[in-house]
Amino acid sequence: MAPRASWKGYLKLSLVSCPVRLYPATSTSERISFNQLHKDTHNRINMKPVDPELGLVERSDLVKGYEYEDKKYIIIDEADIDSVKIESNHTMNIEAFVDKDSVDVIYQDAPYYLAPDGAMAEETFAVLREALRKSGKLAIARLVLSSRERVVTIGARENGMFVCTLRNPSEVRGTSEYFGNIPAGNPDPEMLELAEALIKQKLTTFDPKNYEDRYEIALMKMIKEKLKGHKPIIAAAPERGNVINLMDALKASLGQAKPPAKSKTKAEPAEKPAAKLAAAGSGKAAKGKK
Repeated sequence: MAPRASWKGYLKLSLVSCPVRLYPATSTSERISFNQLHKDTHNRINMKPVDPELGLVERSDLVKGYEYEDKKYIIIDEADIDSVKIESNHTMNIEAFVDKDSVDVIYQDAPYYLAPDGAMAEETFAVLREALRKSGKLAIARLVLSSRERVVTIGARENGMFVCTLRNPSEVRGTSEYFGNIPAGNPDPEMLELAEALIKQKLTTFDPKNYEDRYEIALMKMIKEKLKGHKPIIAAAPERGNVINLMDALKASLGQAKPPAKSKTKAEPAEKPAAKLAAAGSGKAAKGKK
Protein backbone atom coordinates (compact mmCIF):
# COMPACT_ATOMS: atom_id res chain seq x y z
CA MET A 1 0.00 0.00 0.00
CA ALA A 2 1.43 3.36 -1.06
CA PRO A 3 2.19 5.77 1.80
CA ARG A 4 -0.27 8.59 2.26
CA ALA A 5 1.03 12.11 1.74
CA SER A 6 0.59 14.61 4.56
CA TRP A 7 0.73 17.52 2.13
CA LYS A 8 0.70 18.02 -1.63
CA GLY A 9 1.68 21.19 -3.45
CA TYR A 10 4.61 22.89 -5.16
CA LEU A 11 8.24 23.43 -4.22
CA LYS A 12 9.20 26.81 -5.67
CA LEU A 13 12.54 28.56 -6.10
CA SER A 14 12.22 31.93 -7.81
CA LEU A 15 10.45 31.16 -11.14
CA VAL A 16 11.11 27.40 -10.94
CA SER A 17 8.37 25.25 -9.43
CA CYS A 18 7.95 21.51 -8.99
CA PRO A 19 4.92 19.49 -7.80
CA VAL A 20 5.84 17.54 -4.66
CA ARG A 21 4.42 15.31 -1.96
CA LEU A 22 5.35 15.41 1.74
CA TYR A 23 5.42 12.19 3.81
CA PRO A 24 6.05 11.63 7.55
CA ALA A 25 9.59 10.29 8.02
CA THR A 26 8.80 8.55 11.32
CA SER A 27 6.11 6.25 12.67
CA THR A 28 4.98 5.27 16.17
CA SER A 29 2.85 2.30 15.04
CA GLU A 30 5.37 -0.20 16.44
CA ARG A 31 5.25 1.24 19.95
CA ILE A 32 3.51 -0.74 22.66
CA SER A 33 0.24 0.93 23.60
CA PHE A 34 -2.53 0.11 26.07
CA ASN A 35 -6.31 0.46 25.93
CA GLN A 36 -8.52 1.51 28.83
CA LEU A 37 -10.72 -1.40 30.05
CA HIS A 38 -13.24 -1.73 32.87
CA LYS A 39 -11.60 -3.58 35.75
CA ASP A 40 -14.46 -6.13 36.08
CA THR A 41 -15.86 -6.68 32.57
CA HIS A 42 -12.59 -6.01 30.70
CA ASN A 43 -14.69 -4.25 28.07
CA ARG A 44 -12.90 -1.47 26.22
CA ILE A 45 -14.01 1.98 27.36
CA ASN A 46 -15.36 4.34 24.71
CA MET A 47 -14.57 7.99 25.15
CA LYS A 48 -17.74 9.88 24.21
CA PRO A 49 -18.32 13.66 24.11
CA VAL A 50 -20.41 15.02 26.98
CA ASP A 51 -22.23 18.34 27.18
CA PRO A 52 -22.66 19.60 30.79
CA GLU A 53 -26.35 20.34 30.10
CA LEU A 54 -27.35 17.73 27.50
CA GLY A 55 -25.21 14.80 28.58
CA LEU A 56 -23.96 12.49 25.82
CA VAL A 57 -23.95 14.12 22.39
CA GLU A 58 -23.21 12.92 18.85
CA ARG A 59 -19.85 13.82 17.32
CA SER A 60 -21.71 15.12 14.27
CA ASP A 61 -23.14 17.86 16.53
CA LEU A 62 -19.68 19.18 17.47
CA VAL A 63 -18.32 22.44 16.05
CA LYS A 64 -15.06 24.33 16.50
CA GLY A 65 -15.02 27.28 18.87
CA TYR A 66 -12.36 29.89 19.66
CA GLU A 67 -12.39 31.23 23.24
CA TYR A 68 -11.81 34.99 22.84
CA GLU A 69 -12.80 35.74 26.47
CA ASP A 70 -13.35 33.55 29.50
CA LYS A 71 -16.17 31.11 28.57
CA LYS A 72 -17.06 33.17 25.50
CA TYR A 73 -16.60 31.52 22.11
CA ILE A 74 -16.87 32.40 18.46
CA ILE A 75 -17.90 29.50 16.20
CA ILE A 76 -15.51 28.63 13.36
CA ASP A 77 -16.77 26.32 10.60
CA GLU A 78 -14.95 24.63 7.71
CA ALA A 79 -15.93 27.41 5.28
CA ASP A 80 -14.21 29.95 7.56
CA ILE A 81 -11.03 27.87 7.63
CA ASP A 82 -11.11 27.32 3.85
CA SER A 83 -11.41 31.07 3.33
CA VAL A 84 -8.00 31.62 4.95
CA LYS A 85 -5.80 31.27 1.89
CA ILE A 86 -2.12 32.13 1.89
CA GLU A 87 0.66 31.05 -0.47
CA SER A 88 2.01 28.34 1.85
CA ASN A 89 -1.30 26.47 1.73
CA HIS A 90 -0.17 24.94 -1.54
CA THR A 91 3.37 26.23 -2.19
CA MET A 92 6.67 25.77 -0.37
CA ASN A 93 8.34 28.95 -1.54
CA ILE A 94 12.06 28.86 -0.76
CA GLU A 95 12.86 32.19 0.89
CA ALA A 96 16.53 31.76 1.83
CA PHE A 97 19.45 29.36 2.25
CA VAL A 98 21.46 28.82 5.44
CA ASP A 99 24.42 26.74 6.65
CA LYS A 100 23.38 23.34 8.02
CA ASP A 101 25.03 24.02 11.39
CA SER A 102 23.27 27.36 11.84
CA VAL A 103 19.88 25.82 12.73
CA ASP A 104 19.88 25.20 16.49
CA VAL A 105 18.74 21.64 17.26
CA ILE A 106 16.28 22.96 19.87
CA TYR A 107 14.16 24.44 17.06
CA GLN A 108 14.01 21.22 15.03
CA ASP A 109 10.63 19.51 15.36
CA ALA A 110 9.07 16.87 13.06
CA PRO A 111 10.92 15.16 10.16
CA TYR A 112 9.39 14.53 6.71
CA TYR A 113 10.44 13.14 3.35
CA LEU A 114 9.81 15.17 0.19
CA ALA A 115 9.35 13.42 -3.17
CA PRO A 116 8.34 14.53 -6.68
CA ASP A 117 4.64 14.26 -7.48
CA GLY A 118 4.68 12.30 -10.74
CA ALA A 119 7.22 11.50 -13.46
CA MET A 120 6.90 14.93 -15.07
CA ALA A 121 8.26 16.53 -11.88
CA GLU A 122 11.34 14.32 -11.52
CA GLU A 123 13.77 16.35 -13.68
CA THR A 124 13.06 19.66 -11.91
CA PHE A 125 13.12 17.91 -8.54
CA ALA A 126 16.54 16.38 -9.30
CA VAL A 127 18.00 19.76 -10.30
CA LEU A 128 16.84 21.39 -7.04
CA ARG A 129 18.00 18.41 -4.97
CA GLU A 130 21.50 18.34 -6.46
CA ALA A 131 21.84 22.10 -6.16
CA LEU A 132 21.13 21.77 -2.44
CA ARG A 133 23.52 18.84 -2.11
CA LYS A 134 26.44 20.56 -3.87
CA SER A 135 25.95 23.83 -2.01
CA GLY A 136 25.82 22.03 1.36
CA LYS A 137 23.06 24.41 2.40
CA LEU A 138 19.54 24.09 3.79
CA ALA A 139 16.63 25.89 2.19
CA ILE A 140 14.18 27.82 4.38
CA ALA A 141 10.51 27.76 3.33
CA ARG A 142 7.01 27.72 4.84
CA LEU A 143 3.95 25.52 4.47
CA VAL A 144 0.59 25.11 6.18
CA LEU A 145 0.22 21.84 8.13
CA SER A 146 -2.63 21.04 10.52
CA SER A 147 -4.06 24.58 10.32
CA ARG A 148 -0.70 26.16 11.15
CA GLU A 149 1.94 27.77 8.99
CA ARG A 150 5.24 26.08 9.74
CA VAL A 151 8.73 27.28 8.88
CA VAL A 152 10.72 24.35 7.49
CA THR A 153 14.24 23.47 6.43
CA ILE A 154 14.78 21.47 3.23
CA GLY A 155 17.92 19.50 2.41
CA ALA A 156 19.06 16.77 0.01
CA ARG A 157 18.83 13.19 1.29
CA GLU A 158 19.67 10.19 -0.90
CA ASN A 159 17.47 10.48 -4.03
CA GLY A 160 14.93 12.71 -2.32
CA MET A 161 14.79 15.61 0.10
CA PHE A 162 14.46 15.85 3.85
CA VAL A 163 12.12 18.41 5.41
CA CYS A 164 12.11 19.36 9.08
CA THR A 165 9.49 21.61 10.63
CA LEU A 166 10.85 24.22 13.03
CA ARG A 167 9.36 25.29 16.34
CA ASN A 168 8.21 28.86 16.71
CA PRO A 169 10.56 30.90 18.96
CA SER A 170 7.62 31.47 21.34
CA GLU A 171 7.49 27.68 21.91
CA VAL A 172 11.10 27.43 23.06
CA ARG A 173 11.71 28.18 26.72
CA GLY A 174 14.64 30.35 27.74
CA THR A 175 17.54 28.80 29.65
CA SER A 176 17.90 31.34 32.49
CA GLU A 177 15.21 29.69 34.64
CA TYR A 178 17.08 26.38 34.52
CA PHE A 179 20.75 27.33 34.15
CA GLY A 180 20.80 30.76 35.81
CA ASN A 181 21.86 29.49 39.26
CA ILE A 182 24.49 27.04 38.02
CA PRO A 183 27.93 28.48 38.81
CA ALA A 184 30.16 29.02 35.76
CA GLY A 185 33.40 28.22 37.68
CA ASN A 186 36.45 26.63 36.10
CA PRO A 187 36.75 22.89 36.89
CA ASP A 188 39.94 21.38 38.27
CA PRO A 189 42.37 21.02 35.27
CA GLU A 190 43.44 17.48 36.25
CA MET A 191 39.84 16.25 36.63
CA LEU A 192 38.92 17.92 33.33
CA GLU A 193 41.82 16.14 31.62
CA LEU A 194 40.66 12.79 33.04
CA ALA A 195 37.10 13.44 31.85
CA GLU A 196 38.35 14.30 28.35
CA ALA A 197 40.44 11.11 28.29
CA LEU A 198 37.33 9.13 29.30
CA ILE A 199 35.43 10.70 26.38
CA LYS A 200 38.19 9.67 23.95
CA GLN A 201 38.13 6.08 25.24
CA LYS A 202 34.38 5.80 24.60
CA LEU A 203 34.45 7.52 21.21
CA THR A 204 32.60 5.58 18.50
CA THR A 205 30.45 6.02 15.39
CA PHE A 206 26.76 6.51 16.15
CA ASP A 207 24.49 3.73 14.88
CA PRO A 208 20.85 3.95 16.04
CA LYS A 209 20.53 0.15 15.76
CA ASN A 210 22.80 -0.12 18.81
CA TYR A 211 20.37 1.85 20.97
CA GLU A 212 17.12 -0.12 21.08
CA ASP A 213 14.42 0.78 23.58
CA ARG A 214 15.40 -1.69 26.34
CA TYR A 215 12.36 -0.77 28.42
CA GLU A 216 9.97 -1.60 25.56
CA ILE A 217 11.81 -4.90 24.92
CA ALA A 218 11.46 -5.82 28.62
CA LEU A 219 7.81 -4.74 28.53
CA MET A 220 7.07 -7.03 25.57
CA LYS A 221 8.89 -9.90 27.31
CA MET A 222 6.66 -9.41 30.36
CA ILE A 223 3.53 -9.37 28.15
CA LYS A 224 4.56 -12.64 26.44
CA GLU A 225 5.14 -14.28 29.82
CA LYS A 226 1.68 -13.21 30.99
CA LEU A 227 0.15 -14.60 27.79
CA LYS A 228 1.73 -17.97 28.65
CA GLY A 229 0.20 -17.76 32.12
CA HIS A 230 3.55 -17.21 33.81
CA LYS A 231 4.28 -14.62 36.46
CA PRO A 232 6.63 -11.98 35.10
CA ILE A 233 10.15 -11.97 36.51
CA ILE A 234 10.75 -8.62 38.17
CA ALA A 235 14.24 -7.30 37.59
CA ALA A 236 15.53 -5.40 40.60
CA ALA A 237 16.74 -1.88 39.94
CA PRO A 238 20.51 -1.48 40.42
CA GLU A 239 21.45 -0.22 43.86
CA ARG A 240 22.94 3.22 44.17
CA GLY A 241 26.65 3.06 44.76
CA ASN A 242 28.36 4.75 47.67
CA VAL A 243 29.32 8.38 47.09
CA ILE A 244 33.04 8.52 46.34
CA ASN A 245 35.52 11.26 45.58
CA LEU A 246 35.11 12.67 42.05
CA MET A 247 38.82 12.39 41.25
CA ASP A 248 38.84 8.73 42.36
CA ALA A 249 35.69 8.04 40.33
CA LEU A 250 37.25 9.55 37.18
CA LYS A 251 40.47 7.56 37.61
CA ALA A 252 38.54 4.34 38.28
CA SER A 253 36.29 4.95 35.26
CA LEU A 254 39.28 5.58 33.03
CA GLY A 255 40.84 2.31 34.17
CA GLN A 256 37.67 0.31 33.57
CA ALA A 257 36.65 1.90 30.26
CA LYS A 258 37.37 -0.14 27.16
CA PRO A 259 37.35 1.13 23.57
CA PRO A 260 34.42 -0.08 21.42
CA ALA A 261 35.08 -3.58 20.06
CA LYS A 262 35.98 -3.70 16.37
CA SER A 263 33.72 -5.87 14.21
CA LYS A 264 35.43 -9.13 13.14
CA THR A 265 35.34 -10.10 9.47
CA LYS A 266 35.03 -13.66 8.17
CA ALA A 267 38.58 -13.44 6.82
CA GLU A 268 39.91 -12.82 10.34
CA PRO A 269 38.09 -15.17 12.73
CA ALA A 270 38.35 -14.52 16.43
CA GLU A 271 41.09 -16.44 18.24
CA LYS A 272 39.97 -19.39 20.29
CA PRO A 273 40.72 -19.33 24.03
CA ALA A 274 43.33 -22.07 23.62
CA ALA A 275 45.13 -20.13 20.91
CA LYS A 276 45.16 -17.02 23.07
CA LEU A 277 46.65 -18.96 26.00
CA ALA A 278 49.30 -20.46 23.75
CA ALA A 279 50.20 -17.05 22.39
CA ALA A 280 50.42 -15.65 25.88
CA GLY A 281 52.67 -18.54 26.96
CA SER A 282 55.04 -18.11 24.05
CA GLY A 283 55.22 -14.40 24.81
CA LYS A 284 56.25 -15.08 28.40
CA ALA A 285 58.85 -17.65 27.25
CA ALA A 286 60.36 -15.10 24.86
CA LYS A 287 60.67 -12.58 27.68
CA GLY A 288 62.39 -15.16 29.86
CA LYS A 289 65.12 -15.81 27.25
CA LYS A 290 66.13 -12.13 27.16
